[in-house]
Amino acid sequence: MDAKVFDKSKLPSRYVTSGPQRAPHRSYLYAMGLSQEQIGQPLVGVASCWNEAAPCNIALMRQAQAVKKGVATANGTPREFCTITVTDGIAMGHEGMKSSLVSRDVITDSVELTMRGHCYDALVGLAGCDKSLPGMMMAMVRLNVPSVFLYGGSILPGTFKGRQVTVQDVFEAVGMHSVGKMSDEDLEELEQVACPSAGSCGAQFTANTMATVAEAIGLALPYSCGAPAPYEIRDRFCAAAGEKVMELLARNIRPRDIVTREALENAATVVAASGGSTNAALHLPAIANEIGIDFDLFDVAEIFKKTPYIADLKPGGKYVAKDMFEVGGIPLLMKTLLDNGFLHGDCMTVTGRTMAENMESVEWNDDQDVVYPANNPITPTGGVVGLSGNLAPEGAIVKVAGMSNLKFNGPARCFDSEEECFEAVQNRSYKEGEVLVIRYEGPVGGPGMREMLATTAALYGQGMGDKVALITDGRFSGATRGFCIGHVGPEAAVGGPIGLLVDGDMISLDAVEGTISVDLTDDELAERKKAWKPRETDHTSGVLWKYAQTVGPARDGAVTHPGGKAEKVTYADI
Repeated sequence: MDAKVFDKSKLPSRYVTSGPQRAPHRSYLYAMGLSQEQIGQPLVGVASCWNEAAPCNIALMRQAQAVKKGVATANGTPREFCTITVTDGIAMGHEGMKSSLVSRDVITDSVELTMRGHCYDALVGLAGCDKSLPGMMMAMVRLNVPSVFLYGGSILPGTFKGRQVTVQDVFEAVGMHSVGKMSDEDLEELEQVACPSAGSCGAQFTANTMATVAEAIGLALPYSCGAPAPYEIRDRFCAAAGEKVMELLARNIRPRDIVTREALENAATVVAASGGSTNAALHLPAIANEIGIDFDLFDVAEIFKKTPYIADLKPGGKYVAKDMFEVGGIPLLMKTLLDNGFLHGDCMTVTGRTMAENMESVEWNDDQDVVYPANNPITPTGGVVGLSGNLAPEGAIVKVAGMSNLKFNGPARCFDSEEECFEAVQNRSYKEGEVLVIRYEGPVGGPGMREMLATTAALYGQGMGDKVALITDGRFSGATRGFCIGHVGPEAAVGGPIGLLVDGDMISLDAVEGTISVDLTDDELAERKKAWKPRETDHTSGVLWKYAQTVGPARDGAVTHPGGKAEKVTYADI
């Protein structure tokens, strides 16, 4: 591409590269080995969530080098930088999980600050673990400079005693071990073989769910989000992304041209169709907030309600992301949804073409059973369901993929933290038929809205996954299975009904009708509310305190700023 097609006078980088008054700024760029020609080209931020915390992110720095080659090939000047990641697999089951959701917004903010501070003209963002994917996409639509999203790729499945395993099996093995169903030796062997490579959790947990979203929403190149991290083809996708962002810059195609209301609906559709993570119901409203589009939990749930469940992926099914990639990838899933009227085909994507145009050459693969045709689904409604009722006036959500029993009634057993409930599970001091209630774990009350995989996986490992239910104002991992309802709002910390429950209250859950209720009248709830007092928090300083002061309800994505509705100008237009 000819660099002369770019008019620097209209790009943000003019503030640091153009005119005599910017000589000091250019001197810094020369100090890093840039030539006069490179300084005169568009500056492209290559943002990576690389770190050494977990396999999810460990390959991102290498992949970023391929992106930079692609940018340079297309006459751009790449500038690499890193941001944080909190990896849920490491943070799970202890206080570290309070940092997880908070990290999403810190990632977005830090990418914005780096781009603003150095006046970069375009962005390629690489992400691996759960919250880094929406965090990076939120930054793209907030900044609104031409952008391409890249997923670092999924991990390869492990093998244990001849069967395919993931980290989910290790979490569930803890429960099996606690009741004597697994030996010390087998648990040790399993933990050593479950995660055999770099890459994010391999099943349709949150990372792969949001990777699927990235292609469906139009911010990622087709097929790029399905290739596992160790596959060499990832470098080709990365180089292509670097070249493509320069084309988007030349054509002035921006993220908000791509992420529309219809694109968000496409994203929600693939979540339900793939039996994806309930966390998508947080992240899609958060992405929408950056643009000023109204798209909350109830809007997401409406899409879920009418979408067929067609991808037989773990944790509800039997396959992992690698398997879907090898039979046709995310485009195979999207093709059958589009052909059967479940997707908007006229949405623009980072290819510079519409979704329907991208799908024209995708052919259905009859020689596979990973993805079912949308007109012959696994189940006629989506793998994720939204709920509401007097126990959750602001909504709640449950993953039903792979579940056979979609209704549950039982007495409440209340816990005011995940640790309290996990201890009860470990000690088997709960009863079959109970609804375990974990509260004060919402965005404000946590603070940070922890996931509960350690507890839910232990229940499943004990063989109680279908014999008890669990509800929380916190979140669940994409690896959670069983009757586990999260995002119950309003949360306990702000006086929501979940904070008014006492042991023995009868709770009714119905994922067919989409209801969650407690057998109390409005007057009885109002009387309890009068006696309710806010719970003191230990987090009275630092980032968790700061987060609790600004975070909004889960219904709206647990966002921390007013978003696009309050904007007067975007960064791209400075």
